[in-house]
Amino acid sequence: MAEVIAHSRFTEFDINLFKAGKHYRLYEKFGSHITTVDGVEGVYFAVWAPSAKMVSVIGDFNSWIEGTHQLNVRWDSSGVWEGFIPNIGKGSLYKYKILSSNNDIKTEKADPYARRAEHNPKTASIVWEAPYKWKDSKWMKKRKQYNALDAPFSVYEVHLGSWKKHFEENRFMSYLEMADELVKYVKDMNFTHVELMPVMEFPYDPSWGYQVTGYFAPTSRFGYPEEFKVLVDKFHQNDIGIILDWVPSHFPEDAHGLGFFDGSALYEHPDPRKGYHNDWKSLIFNYGRNEVKSFLISNAIFWLDQYHADGLRVDAVASMLFLDYSREDGQWEPNMLGGRENLEAIAFLREMNEAVYASFPDVQTIAEESTAFPMVSKPTNVGGLGFGMKWMMGWMHDTLEYFSKEPIYRQFHQNDLTFSMTYAFSENFMLPLSHDEVVYGKKSILSKMPGDEWQRFANLRLLYSYMFTHPGGKLLFQGSEFGQSKEWNFTTSLDWHLLQYEPHRGIQELIKDLNTLYKQEPALYEKQFLQEGFEWIDYGDSKNSVFTYIRKGNNTKDDLIIACNMTPVPKENYKIGLPKKGKLKEIFNSDLKQYYGSNNYKNTQKTVKSEAWHYRDNSAHIDIPPLGMVVFKYVDRPKKISNSKNKPKSKSTKAQNKKIQA
Repeated sequence: MAEVIAHSRFTEFDINLFKAGKHYRLYEKFGSHITTVDGVEGVYFAVWAPSAKMVSVIGDFNSWIEGTHQLNVRWDSSGVWEGFIPNIGKGSLYKYKILSSNNDIKTEKADPYARRAEHNPKTASIVWEAPYKWKDSKWMKKRKQYNALDAPFSVYEVHLGSWKKHFEENRFMSYLEMADELVKYVKDMNFTHVELMPVMEFPYDPSWGYQVTGYFAPTSRFGYPEEFKVLVDKFHQNDIGIILDWVPSHFPEDAHGLGFFDGSALYEHPDPRKGYHNDWKSLIFNYGRNEVKSFLISNAIFWLDQYHADGLRVDAVASMLFLDYSREDGQWEPNMLGGRENLEAIAFLREMNEAVYASFPDVQTIAEESTAFPMVSKPTNVGGLGFGMKWMMGWMHDTLEYFSKEPIYRQFHQNDLTFSMTYAFSENFMLPLSHDEVVYGKKSILSKMPGDEWQRFANLRLLYSYMFTHPGGKLLFQGSEFGQSKEWNFTTSLDWHLLQYEPHRGIQELIKDLNTLYKQEPALYEKQFLQEGFEWIDYGDSKNSVFTYIRKGNNTKDDLIIACNMTPVPKENYKIGLPKKGKLKEIFNSDLKQYYGSNNYKNTQKTVKSEAWHYRDNSAHIDIPPLGMVVFKYVDRPKKISNSKNKPKSKSTKAQNKKIQA
């Protein structure tokens, strides 16, 4: 048997933390690490397999022969197997061959902590360490202000495999190519952040990355791990934050993955009522097992630490919170209090958020959560789950339902839009028009809009304009920003050729300008999660399908007046009540020519008069374009400039002049 030298990176304290579920940087211990022992360079391996009676490393360095390099089990009942194999190094392919004490079952597994994995369909782990010199220090020092809850948060959601492809070579774009093209595009579009659908290694392309097998390895589809760091770095150098989709809710049953790892239910819950997800045919983590908690929290910390991520969007939180999620009666068991909540998963999510914000207070965690579970984005010390934000799924559903209706029927569904304001400030909400809304027969966002071509594009402009002036963060999936006509297909590139047509260019220009408006107007972000940041002017004009409201910042001079016309009939000389006298200036109009609008209903400066309307003492008459939105701002009164010729000089001024003349 080839030599495996006894060696460990674990201290007794590490093991105690691991067993207690409190070790949050396990990636520094487990996995493969290039190191030198007694002057000989090689690789240290460590894996958790408590039900194993033998673990050996198989790889290209030993012809994949089982038993050639057997690891040593620790004496402390931790279930950790480890050892140092000399004279191998970076680029070595390997797996763990595990003989279980459970009926002598044998498994062959990829390393759960591997930093790099083979390109699918191959499944081996790769020994990998590549030093990288970050160039984003300016961003890292100031990102707290960019990631704050009172800062603009406009997110472009991207699936790296389908954003843009090389047609000539029939291949994905690489991380390095995207570091040029994607970064430039996101910056040109004026988004503040980009969100990447899962980049962790996954075996099955149709899962879009949500069936993860390599939790610590950026997918090899697009290049090397250090090249992914280049992509992140380039975003930061251009003042764009990067959010990573993270999937602690479930994992696939692939033979080389985490399932039945050491011949036992190690990472998954042993009870299929808690450990198997019927919808996704995948396994559910055992959140009550301390070592599994340490694995998952270490993984969250890893991407923030090693890859400078600015946030994690946590997938499928609703499926974690409830024991009866997508289950019929008899398929689930109540918790110890008799309820349907998964108490272990809730405790895990709180601990994860506490650990993340303790180490990285300048990032955000964002929950994809679709239920009425309370206080998702409230601090854990007041009983919340501790997320920074939560997706506003109710807003998404109601808004798309409303906009899909022919305008003539909208007068009967005014409440579909106004209802969101009854709960808009119960959480820190992000408004998502995500990939989930443009697949599986749901059509593209543009294709949901009714009417002829002009009306469909006008409706889309109105939808986006309403979205960007509604309280909360914003998220828009790739292609939606230029009116992708077809439903999203992960196997093909976006339809970039559509930008040769004026209507699609108009949508793209609109999004650029809405992002600019969002970033430049404090009233749209300073109080975006506070009730004080929003006030209805009138939500009751269902006959005309008109909504008017005020967005407020910290300073009243920044207040914005917003009017939306949800019908193709222009509303000329439309009277609205206003908080004070003065003059209004139109600062945004969704119906302009550059957006493929009619360009016929632009407002000149409007005077607010002392005429009561909408229960206010003042009012003005405005024009609202068909299927359009307009935004106004009070104009500062110019300061009076005194005429020095007519103004009598003070005695001191006269005396000063005499001195000068003398």
